[in-house]
Amino acid sequence: MSTARLSRRQALRCGAAALVLTAATMSDTTLASPALPTELQDTLAQAGLRGSGVLRFFGLRVYEIRLWTLPGFEPAQYARHPFALELVYDRKLEGEAIAERSIAEMRRVAPFSDEQARTWLALMTQAFPDVAAQDRLLGLHDGQGGVRFFHNGRPTAQIADADYAHRFFGIWLAPQTSAPALRNALLGPSAS
Repeated sequence: MSTARLSRRQALRCGAAALVLTAATMSDTTLASPALPTELQDTLAQAGLRGSGVLRFFGLRVYEIRLWTLPGFEPAQYARHPFALELVYDRKLEGEAIAERSIAEMRRVAPFSDEQARTWLALMTQAFPDVAAQDRLLGLHDGQGGVRFFHNGRPTAQIADADYAHRFFGIWLAPQTSAPALRNALLGPSAS
């Protein structure tokens, strides 16, 4: 395969991932409240479902996202609280494309260096395997900058970096998100 063809393929994959992560709609509602993920039963046993939403691309469901928080969670200070974001996928996506798009979305939250981008991309490439329908990715934030990632309940990666935690979870929770409707579904429309 030629280098030009490989580059075009990579560009198309990244472009598709960009559209997937930025096209949100909240028309779906969950009839029954989902159970607390098993990954949280030791660390956030008292957590409750704060909000959930569905990310769609051209009308097709990509994933449902759920925010699990403890009582007293303050949306404007999300980086100072323990919580978890759980994504349940409805279709196949490449983990590498998820990681690359995450870096681009994190830059919307706050700037960071190219060195940080390389470090964080390597972490997320490890944390996010390829996913298929009904696969779950969960990010657990400890409220002090520690983040642990799980794929279908299995730990995949962890990092202790408050800058990373703020920017990564800001993809969905920060006012600068590219998906404000999804943020409102997670936090409530009055979140500041």
